[in-house]
Amino acid sequence: MKLFFKTLGEGKPLLILHGLFGSGDNWQTLARRYAEDFKVYLIDQRNHGHSPHDATHSYQAMAEDLEALVEEEDLNDFHLLGHSMGGKTAMLFASENGYMIDKLIVADMAPKSYPVHHQQILKALTTADLETLTSRSKVDAHLSQFIQEAGVKQFLLKNLYWKEKGKLAWRFNVPVLNDTIEKIVEETDQQISLADTLFIRGGKSDYIQDEDIPFLNHYFPNNQLETIPDAGHWLHAEAPETFFNVTRTYLLY
Repeated sequence: MKLFFKTLGEGKPLLILHGLFGSGDNWQTLARRYAEDFKVYLIDQRNHGHSPHDATHSYQAMAEDLEALVEEEDLNDFHLLGHSMGGKTAMLFASENGYMIDKLIVADMAPKSYPVHHQQILKALTTADLETLTSRSKVDAHLSQFIQEAGVKQFLLKNLYWKEKGKLAWRFNVPVLNDTIEKIVEETDQQISLADTLFIRGGKSDYIQDEDIPFLNHYFPNNQLETIPDAGHWLHAEAPETFFNVTRTYLLY
């Protein structure tokens, strides 16, 4: 699959992979700062953003999508950063193509299985009838019946666009993401990767717990772990200055 991406800046390539329900655009603010030192690739993964929709949504497929992009752009010796779902894609890619990566950053994700915990979001999305919800405010009101957190609603609404006059649509593929959610949270078919790796977690998040550290050390023996104490799972949005400083320092030095 040919993925949609944008580039900013010049220099050593830095490829960024977003998380579930996101897109490369979520990283625009940080990308502009990274672009002072790197050529940043903001990538939309399959079934997200401006990339194609497809019935298959698996980490193997997403890793192969990334490999196709890397080959098309003739990239080698690049940095790779992935958050959440994008972190799993990045880890699987690194286990298969680690020789291509200079440094890997995985934001608040381990290559393990997680319980499905997106039920309310998926219920909100699958029950949003965009034939009758003909304004952004109506969609917002519908989401509010299921989702209380204003930040989560705004994050989802960023994916809403006018497909044609009077017709709204989601940029992400709601039916496929709903059908494959158990694959999205499952453990990846991880192999040992010798890539230099930074795991960065939110202190208020439970995605990477202390008991996961031996697991990370096994599959990524050349790793280090940093914690941002006051951030949750969306650490790059909740603590952008700290996240940027930690990751930029790691990439440059």
